[in-house]
Amino acid sequence: MAVPAVTLSRPIGGNDGPAPAGEPVDNADKIGEVLALSANLTENCGRQKIEPAKTAVETPAMPFPHASKALARFTVLDLTRVRSGPTCVRQLADWGANVIKIESPPGPEEPMGGPREGGDFQNLHRNKRSMTLNLKAPEGLAAFKRMVKKADVVVENFRPDVKKRLGIDYKALAKINPRLVYASISGFGQDGPYADRPGFDQIAQGMGGLMSITGLPGQGPVRVGIPIADLSAGLFASIGILVALLEREKSHKGQHITTSLLQAQIFMLDFQAARYLVSGEVAKQAGNNHPTSIPTGVFRTKDGYINIAATGQIIWERFCQAAEAPALLQNPDYRTGSSRSKHRDALNAEIETYIGRRTSAEWIERLNKAGVPCGPIYSIDQVFADPQVEHLGIAQSVTRKDKSKMRLVGQPVTLSRTPSRLAARPPELGEHTDAVLKEFGFSKRDIAALHKAGAV
Repeated sequence: MAVPAVTLSRPIGGNDGPAPAGEPVDNADKIGEVLALSANLTENCGRQKIEPAKTAVETPAMPFPHASKALARFTVLDLTRVRSGPTCVRQLADWGANVIKIESPPGPEEPMGGPREGGDFQNLHRNKRSMTLNLKAPEGLAAFKRMVKKADVVVENFRPDVKKRLGIDYKALAKINPRLVYASISGFGQDGPYADRPGFDQIAQGMGGLMSITGLPGQGPVRVGIPIADLSAGLFASIGILVALLEREKSHKGQHITTSLLQAQIFMLDFQAARYLVSGEVAKQAGNNHPTSIPTGVFRTKDGYINIAATGQIIWERFCQAAEAPALLQNPDYRTGSSRSKHRDALNAEIETYIGRRTSAEWIERLNKAGVPCGPIYSIDQVFADPQVEHLGIAQSVTRKDKSKMRLVGQPVTLSRTPSRLAARPPELGEHTDAVLKEFGFSKRDIAALHKAGAV
């Protein structure tokens, strides 16, 4: 049986005790309780009067609009680069978290993740602020640790050895803030024989089995057209963070969340992995055919191609009726699902003799009306021109720095009371450095000293 793609350092359940003394407070209700307690606390201990304790102070709200109210009470320090980590943090930013993207100051090295003004970077980093901080400088490291005291979440996707060398691994930061939720995304895991290998999406696709089942039979390994291991690892990490934050409301403790591109890719094999683990079946390339449910695939029409999914006996019969193909129903080779699967090549060839008689639009209308799943095969520009896609509003506009508009891909989930929106354009490098430091309690003198030391 497959295991979850995300690991939490403390399995949920068990310790529901109070928070250890002195832990940071991360929401308004708790701050109110502390203030009330502090105001009423005056005790005599011998001749000495104990003064009310100083209370924890929340980081002030970020000065630009939140993307949503849903996660607005959480502050996230984002140390991630390239794709898997930024994908994770984008989920938190798009649901309103106060995300601070911490980047290295400008230097001779080419930034990772492509050009900043490119569509890829812009789509990954909306709804965030950016500050620069040199974690290799003692002053920069000290500033980061000071920020950690007030943060709820830290996300990183360094190789495991890098964060330990810098002194910003989970164990080190948990001593500063025991309530910290710390998420790590790596190529192959935080430990084990491959832990120190650099991770890359296509490597994970290959090692995770996906390339062996993608493409036409006999074609050889084929990668899928998107960085699925990167994307899924980021999404799984964001789920882990949300689970840990929810659990923290009871335990008052943070924990370490770990996932990897390899784990995420294997988890995404889903039923193909289960076929092997349960029954010993090793899936092979099936091209555009569904591996098990036939007929499901791509069929040539009079003017192009469409997808048809005539799986299951009832839908198969509907398809034959809509296609005016009684001979297919009467053929004993196609009478049951297993026999259709066994004779898939001959069946698909016969189906195309019928499908080629009408246009794609005619078949899409005819088959959907008959209750047979069917749809067009779009290029990317056609996707966003589709009336249903336009209705769903997944392409959303955000205003650039020069006041022009840019469209990006919005969240695919809608919440009725606290929806997500594109509230802020992707930031310039270090655009909010001084403002963020001020919010975290750094004085003008502190900030000037960091600039002088080259730490920001």
